[in-house]
Amino acid sequence: MSIQLYNSLGRVKEKFEPLEAGKVRMYVCGPTAYDSCHIGHARSVVVFDVIARYLRSQKFEVTYVRNFTDVDDKIINRAKELDMEPSALAEKYIQEFYEDMDALYVERADFEPRATQFIDHMIRVVEILMEKNIAYQIDGDVYFAVEKFSGYGKLSGRRLEDMEAGARVEVDERKLNPFDFALWKAAKPGEPAWESPWGPGRPGWHIECSAMSSEYLGQTFDIHGGGKDLVFPHHENEIAQSEAAFEKPFAKYWVHNGFVNIDQEKMSKSLGNFLIIKDVLKQYHPESIRLFLLSKHYRSPVDFSDQALKEADAALDKIYALLERIGQAELSAVAADRTGEGWKRFCTAMDDDFNTAQGVGVLFDTVRSLNRRLDELSDRTPPDDKHAILIDAGDIQKMGRILGLFNQAPSVYFEKKQRRVLEEQAIDRALIEQLVNERFEARKAKDWARADQIRARLAAMNIVLEDRPDGTIWKIKA
Repeated sequence: MSIQLYNSLGRVKEKFEPLEAGKVRMYVCGPTAYDSCHIGHARSVVVFDVIARYLRSQKFEVTYVRNFTDVDDKIINRAKELDMEPSALAEKYIQEFYEDMDALYVERADFEPRATQFIDHMIRVVEILMEKNIAYQIDGDVYFAVEKFSGYGKLSGRRLEDMEAGARVEVDERKLNPFDFALWKAAKPGEPAWESPWGPGRPGWHIECSAMSSEYLGQTFDIHGGGKDLVFPHHENEIAQSEAAFEKPFAKYWVHNGFVNIDQEKMSKSLGNFLIIKDVLKQYHPESIRLFLLSKHYRSPVDFSDQALKEADAALDKIYALLERIGQAELSAVAADRTGEGWKRFCTAMDDDFNTAQGVGVLFDTVRSLNRRLDELSDRTPPDDKHAILIDAGDIQKMGRILGLFNQAPSVYFEKKQRRVLEEQAIDRALIEQLVNERFEARKAKDWARADQIRARLAAMNIVLEDRPDGTIWKIKA
Protein backbone atom coordinates (compact mmCIF):
# COMPACT_ATOMS: atom_id res chain seq x y z
CA MET A 1 0.00 0.00 0.00
CA SER A 2 1.32 3.46 -0.83
CA ILE A 3 1.45 6.25 1.76
CA GLN A 4 -1.54 8.59 1.80
CA LEU A 5 -0.73 12.04 3.18
CA TYR A 6 -3.08 14.89 4.11
CA ASN A 7 -1.86 18.00 2.34
CA SER A 8 -2.78 21.28 4.06
CA LEU A 9 -2.30 22.89 0.66
CA GLY A 10 -5.67 21.98 -0.82
CA ARG A 11 -6.90 20.33 2.41
CA VAL A 12 -7.12 16.86 0.90
CA LYS A 13 -5.48 13.48 1.43
CA GLU A 14 -3.20 12.55 -1.46
CA LYS A 15 -0.95 9.72 -2.54
CA PHE A 16 2.56 10.53 -1.36
CA GLU A 17 4.88 10.69 -4.34
CA PRO A 18 8.18 12.46 -3.63
CA LEU A 19 9.73 14.58 -6.35
CA GLU A 20 12.57 12.08 -6.70
CA ALA A 21 11.70 8.38 -6.35
CA GLY A 22 13.05 6.85 -3.15
CA LYS A 23 14.15 10.19 -1.67
CA VAL A 24 12.32 12.56 0.66
CA ARG A 25 13.38 16.12 1.41
CA MET A 26 11.65 17.51 4.49
CA TYR A 27 11.87 20.90 6.22
CA VAL A 28 10.26 21.59 9.60
CA CYS A 29 10.16 24.95 11.35
CA GLY A 30 12.08 24.76 14.60
CA PRO A 31 11.88 26.93 17.72
CA THR A 32 12.58 30.61 18.22
CA ALA A 33 15.24 30.43 20.92
CA TYR A 34 14.03 32.96 23.49
CA ASP A 35 12.49 30.75 26.21
CA SER A 36 12.19 27.18 27.47
CA CYS A 37 10.29 24.80 25.19
CA HIS A 38 6.78 23.79 26.21
CA ILE A 39 4.79 20.62 25.65
CA GLY A 40 3.36 22.05 22.40
CA HIS A 41 6.87 22.28 20.97
CA ALA A 42 7.45 18.69 22.08
CA ARG A 43 4.43 17.49 20.15
CA SER A 44 5.58 19.03 16.89
CA VAL A 45 9.15 17.77 17.25
CA VAL A 46 8.04 14.25 18.25
CA VAL A 47 5.49 14.05 15.40
CA PHE A 48 8.05 14.86 12.72
CA ASP A 49 10.66 12.68 14.40
CA VAL A 50 8.24 9.74 13.98
CA ILE A 51 7.45 10.70 10.38
CA ALA A 52 11.16 10.74 9.52
CA ARG A 53 11.71 7.39 11.31
CA TYR A 54 8.81 5.76 9.48
CA LEU A 55 9.83 7.02 6.05
CA ARG A 56 13.33 5.66 6.62
CA SER A 57 11.89 2.29 7.73
CA GLN A 58 10.12 2.18 4.36
CA LYS A 59 13.48 2.50 2.56
CA PHE A 60 13.21 6.20 1.72
CA GLU A 61 16.42 8.21 1.81
CA VAL A 62 15.36 11.13 3.98
CA THR A 63 17.06 14.52 4.23
CA TYR A 64 15.52 16.19 7.26
CA VAL A 65 16.16 19.87 8.02
CA ARG A 66 14.91 21.62 11.17
CA ASN A 67 16.05 25.18 11.86
CA PHE A 68 16.62 27.44 14.83
CA THR A 69 15.53 31.08 14.75
CA ASP A 70 18.33 32.76 16.70
CA VAL A 71 17.63 36.40 15.79
CA ASP A 72 14.12 37.79 16.23
CA ASP A 73 12.15 40.49 18.06
CA LYS A 74 11.25 38.06 20.84
CA ILE A 75 14.89 37.14 21.41
CA ILE A 76 16.01 40.78 21.42
CA ASN A 77 13.24 41.87 23.83
CA ARG A 78 13.83 38.96 26.22
CA ALA A 79 17.60 39.58 26.17
CA LYS A 80 16.97 43.21 27.18
CA GLU A 81 14.80 42.06 30.07
CA LEU A 82 17.54 39.73 31.30
CA ASP A 83 20.40 42.11 30.50
CA MET A 84 21.98 39.55 28.18
CA GLU A 85 23.40 39.59 24.69
CA PRO A 86 20.77 38.23 22.26
CA SER A 87 23.28 35.70 20.89
CA ALA A 88 23.99 34.39 24.41
CA LEU A 89 20.28 34.11 25.16
CA ALA A 90 19.66 32.19 21.93
CA GLU A 91 22.57 29.85 22.63
CA LYS A 92 21.25 29.14 26.13
CA TYR A 93 17.83 28.09 24.84
CA ILE A 94 19.17 26.15 21.86
CA GLN A 95 21.19 24.02 24.26
CA GLU A 96 18.14 23.63 26.51
CA PHE A 97 16.14 22.51 23.47
CA TYR A 98 18.71 19.78 22.80
CA GLU A 99 18.60 18.65 26.44
CA ASP A 100 14.79 18.42 26.36
CA MET A 101 14.63 16.61 23.02
CA ASP A 102 17.48 14.23 23.83
CA ALA A 103 15.59 13.32 27.01
CA LEU A 104 12.52 12.60 24.85
CA TYR A 105 14.61 10.33 22.58
CA VAL A 106 14.19 12.65 19.60
CA GLU A 107 16.72 11.88 16.87
CA ARG A 108 18.69 14.84 15.55
CA ALA A 109 17.68 16.21 12.16
CA ASP A 110 20.23 15.78 9.38
CA PHE A 111 20.77 19.54 9.27
CA GLU A 112 19.90 22.02 12.02
CA PRO A 113 20.84 25.46 10.65
CA ARG A 114 20.67 28.70 12.61
CA ALA A 115 19.28 31.81 10.97
CA THR A 116 22.36 33.91 11.72
CA GLN A 117 24.49 31.49 9.68
CA PHE A 118 22.49 32.30 6.52
CA ILE A 119 22.16 36.08 6.47
CA ASP A 120 23.88 36.36 3.08
CA HIS A 121 21.48 33.77 1.61
CA MET A 122 18.50 35.75 2.91
CA ILE A 123 19.86 38.99 1.44
CA ARG A 124 20.17 37.29 -1.95
CA VAL A 125 16.52 36.21 -1.91
CA VAL A 126 15.40 39.70 -0.91
CA GLU A 127 17.50 41.17 -3.74
CA ILE A 128 15.72 38.90 -6.23
CA LEU A 129 12.34 40.12 -4.96
CA MET A 130 13.48 43.74 -5.17
CA GLU A 131 14.69 43.23 -8.75
CA LYS A 132 11.28 41.79 -9.68
CA ASN A 133 9.54 44.79 -8.08
CA ILE A 134 7.67 42.45 -5.71
CA ALA A 135 9.38 44.02 -2.68
CA TYR A 136 9.91 47.66 -1.78
CA GLN A 137 12.12 49.64 0.59
CA ILE A 138 11.10 52.29 3.11
CA ASP A 139 13.72 53.87 5.36
CA GLY A 140 15.94 50.77 5.35
CA ASP A 141 13.01 48.36 5.89
CA VAL A 142 12.11 46.05 3.00
CA TYR A 143 8.56 44.70 2.61
CA PHE A 144 6.97 42.04 0.43
CA ALA A 145 4.02 43.41 -1.56
CA VAL A 146 1.36 40.74 -1.04
CA GLU A 147 -0.97 42.12 -3.71
CA LYS A 148 1.68 41.38 -6.35
CA PHE A 149 1.59 37.65 -5.60
CA SER A 150 -1.63 36.25 -7.05
CA GLY A 151 -1.50 33.07 -5.00
CA TYR A 152 -1.45 34.79 -1.62
CA GLY A 153 -3.79 32.96 0.77
CA LYS A 154 -3.79 29.58 -1.02
CA LEU A 155 -2.48 27.69 2.03
CA SER A 156 -4.63 29.29 4.71
CA GLY A 157 -7.68 29.78 2.49
CA ARG A 158 -7.74 33.50 3.35
CA ARG A 159 -8.41 36.19 0.77
CA LEU A 160 -6.80 39.60 1.08
CA GLU A 161 -10.06 41.38 0.35
CA ASP A 162 -11.73 39.56 3.25
CA MET A 163 -9.00 40.20 5.81
CA GLU A 164 -8.63 43.20 8.06
CA ALA A 165 -5.50 44.48 9.74
CA GLY A 166 -5.84 43.50 13.37
CA ALA A 167 -4.08 42.10 16.36
CA ARG A 168 -1.94 39.67 14.33
CA VAL A 169 -0.70 42.32 11.88
CA GLU A 170 1.41 45.29 12.89
CA VAL A 171 -0.25 48.36 11.40
CA ASP A 172 2.32 50.54 9.65
CA GLU A 173 1.00 53.47 7.63
CA ARG A 174 4.11 53.39 5.42
CA LYS A 175 3.17 50.01 3.94
CA LEU A 176 1.24 49.71 0.68
CA ASN A 177 -0.99 47.05 2.23
CA PRO A 178 -1.40 46.28 5.95
CA PHE A 179 -0.52 42.64 5.24
CA ASP A 180 2.77 43.43 3.52
CA PHE A 181 5.39 41.71 5.68
CA ALA A 182 8.98 42.54 6.53
CA LEU A 183 11.75 40.86 4.59
CA TRP A 184 14.47 43.05 6.13
CA LYS A 185 14.34 45.30 9.20
CA ALA A 186 16.48 48.42 9.53
CA ALA A 187 18.90 48.40 12.47
CA LYS A 188 17.87 49.96 15.77
CA PRO A 189 20.36 51.13 18.41
CA GLY A 190 21.73 48.28 20.50
CA GLU A 191 20.24 45.52 18.33
CA PRO A 192 22.12 42.90 16.27
CA ALA A 193 22.68 44.07 12.69
CA TRP A 194 24.31 42.98 9.45
CA GLU A 195 25.27 45.02 6.42
CA SER A 196 22.93 44.88 3.42
CA PRO A 197 22.18 46.82 0.21
CA TRP A 198 19.47 48.67 2.21
CA GLY A 199 21.73 49.56 5.11
CA PRO A 200 22.49 47.74 8.36
CA GLY A 201 19.68 45.59 9.70
CA ARG A 202 18.46 42.05 10.21
CA PRO A 203 16.15 39.62 8.41
CA GLY A 204 12.44 39.29 8.97
CA TRP A 205 11.23 36.01 10.45
CA HIS A 206 9.64 34.53 7.33
CA ILE A 207 12.57 34.97 4.96
CA GLU A 208 14.77 32.81 7.19
CA CYS A 209 13.02 29.56 6.35
CA SER A 210 12.83 30.27 2.62
CA ALA A 211 16.58 30.85 2.47
CA MET A 212 17.62 27.91 4.64
CA SER A 213 15.27 25.36 3.07
CA SER A 214 16.33 26.28 -0.46
CA GLU A 215 20.02 25.99 0.44
CA TYR A 216 19.67 22.48 1.83
CA LEU A 217 16.75 21.03 -0.12
CA GLY A 218 16.46 23.04 -3.31
CA GLN A 219 13.90 25.60 -4.41
CA THR A 220 11.21 22.90 -4.48
CA PHE A 221 11.12 20.05 -1.97
CA ASP A 222 8.72 17.38 -0.73
CA ILE A 223 7.42 18.07 2.79
CA HIS A 224 7.22 21.29 4.77
CA GLY A 225 5.99 20.82 8.32
CA GLY A 226 5.20 22.67 11.52
CA GLY A 227 2.49 23.40 14.03
CA LYS A 228 -0.99 24.43 12.92
CA ASP A 229 -0.36 27.89 14.37
CA LEU A 230 2.24 28.52 11.65
CA VAL A 231 -0.16 28.18 8.70
CA PHE A 232 -0.84 31.93 8.79
CA PRO A 233 1.05 34.13 8.54
CA HIS A 234 4.41 32.30 8.62
CA HIS A 235 3.91 29.49 6.11
CA GLU A 236 1.64 31.59 3.90
CA ASN A 237 4.38 34.21 3.70
CA GLU A 238 7.06 31.59 3.05
CA ILE A 239 5.12 30.39 0.02
CA ALA A 240 4.58 33.92 -1.28
CA GLN A 241 8.21 35.05 -1.07
CA SER A 242 9.69 31.72 -2.24
CA GLU A 243 7.44 31.20 -5.24
CA ALA A 244 7.67 34.86 -6.22
CA ALA A 245 11.47 34.70 -6.07
CA PHE A 246 12.12 31.27 -7.60
CA GLU A 247 9.07 31.02 -9.90
CA LYS A 248 8.38 27.40 -9.03
CA PRO A 249 6.31 25.54 -6.40
CA PHE A 250 7.86 25.83 -2.93
CA ALA A 251 6.83 22.60 -1.14
CA LYS A 252 4.74 19.78 -2.59
CA TYR A 253 3.13 18.66 0.70
CA TRP A 254 2.33 20.79 3.75
CA VAL A 255 1.93 18.92 7.04
CA HIS A 256 0.66 20.60 10.22
CA ASN A 257 0.24 19.08 13.67
CA GLY A 258 -2.57 20.01 16.05
CA PHE A 259 -2.34 21.81 19.38
CA VAL A 260 -1.85 20.50 22.91
CA ASN A 261 -4.64 21.53 25.29
CA ILE A 262 -4.28 21.41 29.06
CA ASP A 263 -7.25 19.86 30.85
CA GLN A 264 -9.44 20.80 27.85
CA GLU A 265 -8.27 24.42 27.84
CA LYS A 266 -5.93 26.08 25.37
CA MET A 267 -2.43 26.26 26.79
CA SER A 268 -1.39 29.85 27.51
CA LYS A 269 0.76 31.75 29.97
CA SER A 270 -2.17 33.98 30.88
CA LEU A 271 -4.16 30.98 32.12
CA GLY A 272 -1.22 29.70 34.14
CA ASN A 273 -1.35 26.30 32.42
CA PHE A 274 1.84 26.67 30.40
CA LEU A 275 3.74 23.38 30.71
CA ILE A 276 7.51 23.49 30.23
CA ILE A 277 9.03 20.23 28.97
CA LYS A 278 11.73 20.03 31.63
CA ASP A 279 9.04 20.32 34.35
CA VAL A 280 6.90 17.57 32.78
CA LEU A 281 10.00 15.34 32.57
CA LYS A 282 10.41 15.64 36.33
CA GLN A 283 7.02 13.98 36.83
CA TYR A 284 6.76 11.44 34.01
CA HIS A 285 8.96 9.02 32.12
CA PRO A 286 9.98 10.51 28.75
CA GLU A 287 8.58 7.49 26.88
CA SER A 288 5.23 7.98 28.63
CA ILE A 289 5.21 11.54 27.32
CA ARG A 290 5.98 10.31 23.79
CA LEU A 291 3.29 7.64 24.04
CA PHE A 292 0.77 10.24 25.17
CA LEU A 293 1.69 12.69 22.40
CA LEU A 294 1.32 9.96 19.76
CA SER A 295 -1.95 8.58 21.14
CA LYS A 296 -3.99 10.92 18.92
CA HIS A 297 -3.71 11.55 15.20
CA TYR A 298 -1.13 14.27 14.62
CA ARG A 299 -3.69 16.63 13.03
CA SER A 300 -6.05 16.36 16.01
CA PRO A 301 -5.69 18.26 19.28
CA VAL A 302 -4.43 16.25 22.24
CA ASP A 303 -5.54 17.00 25.79
CA PHE A 304 -2.80 16.91 28.41
CA SER A 305 -3.89 15.88 31.90
CA ASP A 306 -2.37 14.03 34.84
CA GLN A 307 -4.84 11.21 34.24
CA ALA A 308 -3.80 10.86 30.58
CA LEU A 309 -0.12 10.73 31.54
CA LYS A 310 -0.78 8.20 34.31
CA GLU A 311 -2.60 6.00 31.79
CA ALA A 312 0.35 6.28 29.39
CA ASP A 313 2.69 5.41 32.27
CA ALA A 314 0.66 2.30 33.15
CA ALA A 315 0.50 1.22 29.50
CA LEU A 316 4.27 1.57 29.18
CA ASP A 317 4.74 -0.59 32.29
CA LYS A 318 2.65 -3.36 30.73
CA ILE A 319 4.65 -3.37 27.50
CA TYR A 320 7.99 -3.39 29.30
CA ALA A 321 6.69 -6.18 31.54
CA LEU A 322 5.87 -8.23 28.43
CA LEU A 323 9.33 -7.62 26.95
CA GLU A 324 10.87 -8.63 30.26
CA ARG A 325 8.70 -11.74 30.33
CA ILE A 326 9.88 -12.85 26.91
CA GLY A 327 13.50 -12.03 27.51
CA GLN A 328 15.95 -10.04 25.43
CA ALA A 329 18.09 -13.07 24.57
CA GLU A 330 15.19 -14.86 22.94
CA LEU A 331 14.16 -11.76 21.01
CA SER A 332 17.63 -11.19 19.62
CA ALA A 333 17.57 -14.69 18.14
CA VAL A 334 14.72 -13.73 15.78
CA ALA A 335 15.89 -12.57 12.37
CA ALA A 336 15.51 -8.80 11.98
CA ASP A 337 13.83 -9.19 8.60
CA ARG A 338 11.06 -11.46 9.92
CA THR A 339 7.80 -9.63 10.55
CA GLY A 340 4.40 -10.73 11.74
CA GLU A 341 0.84 -9.54 11.39
CA GLY A 342 1.34 -6.80 13.98
CA TRP A 343 4.00 -4.99 11.95
CA LYS A 344 1.90 -5.25 8.79
CA ARG A 345 -1.11 -3.73 10.55
CA PHE A 346 1.08 -1.02 12.07
CA CYS A 347 2.42 -0.09 8.63
CA THR A 348 -1.13 0.02 7.26
CA ALA A 349 -2.01 2.54 9.98
CA MET A 350 1.09 4.64 9.34
CA ASP A 351 0.55 4.55 5.58
CA ASP A 352 -2.79 6.26 6.21
CA ASP A 353 -1.47 9.78 6.90
CA PHE A 354 0.96 8.65 9.61
CA ASN A 355 -1.87 7.60 11.90
CA THR A 356 0.03 6.94 15.13
CA ALA A 357 -3.25 6.70 17.05
CA GLN A 358 -4.16 3.56 15.11
CA GLY A 359 -0.54 2.43 15.23
CA VAL A 360 -0.51 2.64 19.02
CA GLY A 361 -3.78 0.67 19.02
CA VAL A 362 -2.10 -2.07 16.98
CA LEU A 363 0.78 -2.06 19.48
CA PHE A 364 -1.60 -2.58 22.43
CA ASP A 365 -3.51 -5.31 20.56
CA THR A 366 -0.25 -7.16 19.90
CA VAL A 367 0.76 -6.88 23.56
CA ARG A 368 -2.59 -8.28 24.77
CA SER A 369 -2.43 -11.12 22.25
CA LEU A 370 1.11 -12.05 23.23
CA ASN A 371 0.36 -12.06 26.95
CA ARG A 372 -2.57 -14.39 26.35
CA ARG A 373 -0.49 -16.73 24.19
CA LEU A 374 2.31 -16.75 26.77
CA ASP A 375 -0.23 -17.71 29.43
CA GLU A 376 -1.23 -20.68 27.26
CA LEU A 377 2.34 -21.88 26.62
CA SER A 378 3.15 -25.42 27.69
CA ASP A 379 5.61 -28.19 26.91
CA ARG A 380 3.17 -29.32 24.22
CA THR A 381 3.25 -25.98 22.36
CA PRO A 382 4.69 -26.63 18.85
CA PRO A 383 8.08 -24.97 18.16
CA ASP A 384 6.57 -23.02 15.26
CA ASP A 385 4.04 -21.43 17.61
CA LYS A 386 6.80 -20.46 20.03
CA HIS A 387 8.79 -18.93 17.19
CA ALA A 388 5.70 -17.02 16.03
CA ILE A 389 5.47 -15.49 19.50
CA LEU A 390 9.05 -14.25 19.21
CA ILE A 391 8.36 -12.81 15.75
CA ASP A 392 5.36 -10.88 17.11
CA ALA A 393 7.46 -9.69 20.05
CA GLY A 394 10.01 -8.51 17.50
CA ASP A 395 7.18 -6.57 15.82
CA ILE A 396 6.60 -4.75 19.10
CA GLN A 397 10.21 -3.67 19.14
CA LYS A 398 10.01 -2.55 15.50
CA MET A 399 6.92 -0.47 16.29
CA GLY A 400 8.80 0.93 19.27
CA ARG A 401 11.70 2.04 17.09
CA ILE A 402 9.29 4.09 14.92
CA LEU A 403 7.43 5.54 17.91
CA GLY A 404 10.66 6.17 19.83
CA LEU A 405 9.75 3.76 22.64
CA PHE A 406 11.46 0.88 24.48
CA ASN A 407 14.87 2.52 24.44
CA GLN A 408 15.91 0.76 27.66
CA ALA A 409 16.29 -2.83 28.72
CA PRO A 410 13.22 -3.78 30.81
CA SER A 411 15.39 -4.42 33.88
CA VAL A 412 16.88 -0.92 33.62
CA TYR A 413 13.45 0.63 33.02
CA PHE A 414 11.91 -0.96 36.11
CA GLU A 415 14.97 -0.31 38.28
CA LYS A 416 14.95 3.39 37.42
CA LYS A 417 11.21 3.61 37.93
CA GLN A 418 11.43 1.92 41.31
CA ARG A 419 14.23 4.24 42.38
CA ARG A 420 12.20 7.30 41.41
CA VAL A 421 9.02 6.09 43.12
CA LEU A 422 10.92 5.15 46.27
CA GLU A 423 12.42 8.65 46.38
CA GLU A 424 9.09 10.36 45.70
CA GLN A 425 7.24 8.33 48.34
CA ALA A 426 10.17 8.35 50.80
CA ILE A 427 10.11 4.55 51.00
CA ASP A 428 13.14 2.91 52.57
CA ARG A 429 14.64 0.39 50.10
CA ALA A 430 16.64 -1.24 52.92
CA LEU A 431 13.43 -1.82 54.89
CA ILE A 432 11.79 -3.48 51.88
CA GLU A 433 14.78 -5.78 51.37
CA GLN A 434 14.73 -6.63 55.08
CA LEU A 435 11.02 -7.51 54.99
CA VAL A 436 11.46 -9.61 51.83
CA ASN A 437 14.27 -11.54 53.55
CA GLU A 438 12.19 -11.98 56.73
CA ARG A 439 9.35 -13.35 54.63
CA PHE A 440 11.78 -15.73 52.91
CA GLU A 441 12.90 -17.05 56.30
CA ALA A 442 9.29 -17.36 57.50
CA ARG A 443 8.37 -19.37 54.41
CA LYS A 444 11.44 -21.50 54.89
CA ALA A 445 10.30 -22.19 58.46
CA LYS A 446 6.74 -22.81 57.16
CA ASP A 447 5.47 -19.90 59.25
CA TRP A 448 2.81 -19.07 56.69
CA ALA A 449 0.94 -16.66 58.95
CA ARG A 450 4.06 -14.53 59.42
CA ALA A 451 4.84 -14.70 55.69
CA ASP A 452 1.31 -13.52 54.83
CA GLN A 453 1.57 -10.75 57.42
CA ILE A 454 4.77 -9.44 55.83
CA ARG A 455 3.25 -9.65 52.32
CA ALA A 456 0.26 -7.59 53.54
CA ARG A 457 2.57 -5.00 55.08
CA LEU A 458 4.50 -4.69 51.83
CA ALA A 459 1.26 -4.47 49.85
CA ALA A 460 0.23 -1.52 52.02
CA MET A 461 3.50 0.10 50.93
CA ASN A 462 2.47 -0.47 47.29
CA ILE A 463 5.06 -3.25 46.90
CA VAL A 464 4.19 -6.33 44.81
CA LEU A 465 6.02 -9.61 45.36
CA GLU A 466 6.67 -12.30 42.77
CA ASP A 467 7.91 -15.66 44.03
CA ARG A 468 10.16 -17.41 41.54
CA PRO A 469 12.13 -20.67 41.69
CA ASP A 470 15.34 -18.67 42.13
CA GLY A 471 13.95 -16.33 44.79
CA THR A 472 11.49 -13.50 45.35
CA ILE A 473 11.56 -10.23 43.46
CA TRP A 474 9.65 -7.08 44.36
CA LYS A 475 8.29 -4.19 42.33
CA ILE A 476 6.38 -0.98 42.86
CA LYS A 477 2.73 -1.55 41.95
CA ALA A 478 1.95 0.11 38.61
